[in-house]
Amino acid sequence: MAPVYMAFLRFMGDDNEAKKFSYSLEVGANGRKLIWQGIPRSIRDSHRKVRDSQDGLVIQRNLALYFSGGDRQELKLRVTGRIWKEE
Repeated sequence: MAPVYMAFLRFMGDDNEAKKFSYSLEVGANGRKLIWQGIPRSIRDSHRKVRDSQDGLVIQRNLALYFSGGDRQELKLRVTGRIWKEE
């Protein structure tokens, strides 16, 4: 299995509170971007549980290196995001 990188947002509270919010994460370069939008996970969910569910921005290593530019030997990613409360 090829290496992947993952980013996700965890909420300081329980699931019921977390579900009142949404967030987006974006990574990209060279005129391309990858966007993830979801609901934050409760901080009470273990890191392993979130990772195993793949409930976040998942970036394959080759794509991460492409976004890093240069000689594709060094990983340099800029992940931006925002969070908002749903009405």
